[in-house]
Amino acid sequence: MRRRETALKNNISDRLVRKFDTELKFFRGWLDGPKAVGAIMPTSQFAARSMASVIDPDSGLRVLELGPGTGAITRAILERIPPEKLTSIEYSQDFYEHLRNEYPGVDIRLGDAFDLDTTLGDNGETQFDCVISAVPLLNFPMAKRIAFIDSLLNRLPKGRPVIQISYGPVSPVAIRDTHISSTPHDFILRNLPPARLWAYRRAPLT
Repeated sequence: MRRRETALKNNISDRLVRKFDTELKFFRGWLDGPKAVGAIMPTSQFAARSMASVIDPDSGLRVLELGPGTGAITRAILERIPPEKLTSIEYSQDFYEHLRNEYPGVDIRLGDAFDLDTTLGDNGETQFDCVISAVPLLNFPMAKRIAFIDSLLNRLPKGRPVIQISYGPVSPVAIRDTHISSTPHDFILRNLPPARLWAYRRAPLT
């Protein structure tokens, strides 16, 4: 009985240590490059699972994740699809190396999410089921945000979403193109800070 209790305590202790290490790594990344990291803490499991819920596992297409950081959203995505169906783009060298060790089966690329043609090396040809993004859009000019969402939608079948996490009260992208729709996906209080999730889609032509 005592052995089981000791094993349980050790297991809980190990999980707490890993959680602390992850949060510390994320905070250090924020200190080193606050413009490249959108929050001071990793995305909560509640926000991550809500973002991943849009994935269609039966589509046959890969999922594109942008800005995985320490992998909080990556874990939620991998609850819905196998690792070989996920491509993740990370800008930070430190986070990239961490992710490569943590998720060896995932296609993890070191590069710029704003220049996917170069990062993916495909001239815009690869189509994805959806895009799940934690890129800190509020750190960039509006024109660059709009062009970013537009370019991502070009890589998706019509009607499939780009899911973006943000920490402001309104959509981080002021949609001016009538062929792009912006809708609230979720509001996550159990996140630090509370997060808003937005869905962008290519609107049908009327």
